[in-house]
Amino acid sequence: MDTLHHCLFLILLSLSVLTQLPIVKPSELDGASNMANEELLALFEVMGDLLDDSTWVDTHPHPCTDTPWPGIQCELLPGDTLLHVTKLHVGPDVATTPACKSNAKLSLSILKLPHLKTLSLFNCFLKPQNVSLSSSLFTNSSVLEQLVLMSNSGLTGDIPSSLSQLTRLRVLSLSQNSFNGGIPKELGQLVKLQQLDLSYNFLTGEIPQEIGGLTSLTILDLSWNQLSGSIPSSLGQLSSLQKMDLSFNKLGGNVPRDLGSLKKLVLLDLSRNAISGPIPDTLSQLENLQYFLIENNPIKTNIPSFVGALKKLLVLGLSGCGLFGPVPDSFGSLSNLTALSLDRNSLNGSIPSNLGALPHLGQLNLSQNHLVGEISLSSEFITRLGKRLDVRDNKELCIDQKRYQNLSYYLEGAPPCIDSPKATNKPWVDQTGTGSGTSKSGMQTSDGEKGRLTIAHLGLSDSSSLFFYFGFYFIIMYF
Repeated sequence: MDTLHHCLFLILLSLSVLTQLPIVKPSELDGASNMANEELLALFEVMGDLLDDSTWVDTHPHPCTDTPWPGIQCELLPGDTLLHVTKLHVGPDVATTPACKSNAKLSLSILKLPHLKTLSLFNCFLKPQNVSLSSSLFTNSSVLEQLVLMSNSGLTGDIPSSLSQLTRLRVLSLSQNSFNGGIPKELGQLVKLQQLDLSYNFLTGEIPQEIGGLTSLTILDLSWNQLSGSIPSSLGQLSSLQKMDLSFNKLGGNVPRDLGSLKKLVLLDLSRNAISGPIPDTLSQLENLQYFLIENNPIKTNIPSFVGALKKLLVLGLSGCGLFGPVPDSFGSLSNLTALSLDRNSLNGSIPSNLGALPHLGQLNLSQNHLVGEISLSSEFITRLGKRLDVRDNKELCIDQKRYQNLSYYLEGAPPCIDSPKATNKPWVDQTGTGSGTSKSGMQTSDGEKGRLTIAHLGLSDSSSLFFYFGFYFIIMYF
């Protein structure tokens, strides 16, 4: 499911990149019937090195006019009568596109398309083929604004530092390839960059401090790599950032306090790393945060009290963090919350009843903790969530069987409660039937005790984390 939500984002990103480009209108082609010969020949060479179709040139001798091809876009420049290629896209999403050849390569003839603004190649360089990006492909004379190379399993080697010469670049997406080595610090020179996506590769080493100099960045996605070291404090300088995804790496240390300066941040995903606590209270300043995911990190502290002040939160994922202490009552004020995952921790105390009053909460996972007492969530809330409410493996939780007589199926793992010995005037009988005054967990009971006690503990299999389904509708593209 983690893979699913990343893939959904990547699909949305690719579609947005490909649909927000200017299109040449037929009226603009009047008086411009041809291209410069050098550009036309260069385009034929590039396509010939990519596509598994020897007839492509014969079929599209005039790719900008009479025999157009949907992956090519041409434009007229002011005062010019010739058309110039400004966009080249090859991928399975292009209608009638032939597959890339098994030995496809990116020809240096691409440099003879001096007006190219967008280059996107999807699913073109595939294993067992191994292709690397030549550093000679990128020069400071380029006007390239978008470079999108995605889903190319055979695209390997280092990310060229010469990419830093593409000074007009606004979008750099190299996701779902097989790049290895480190992230070039020279990428910090791309001051116009708005989106940097290097996710789903095999990148190693530390995140360069220089990335913090990309002050126009709105999206930073380095997830699903093998990056190590600490999160650079310089990332707190990315004042325009809306999405930061560093999940599924080997990052350690603490969350930098400087990240609290990212006032426009909507998504922060630090899941599946080795980050330790505490989580800094400066994150309380993230007033626009909607998705906060830090699952499966050894945080090992109480749940930070400031989380209840993040009023725009939609999804909160804190599962598998070694958290202890109670579930804060302040969570009941997160009125926009749709999914809350607190499973696989060591949380204690009771379940706050005000969680049941959250109008949009559709998923609640509290399993595998040390929560105690009688569940007091409303019947309407339990019915609405159904199996998306998970309270399993909390040995001291129990339910009022009469109150929830038709809902016990949804409260799997929580046995019925009985009155205390004082109310029943009977000794409490443990699971072994010995009549001992000590529960299976070692809790002593007496006539003076009040409340509810569990009479049975069900042996249940481990539960997995709550899966989050959310769309990344907040992505803003500047083209």
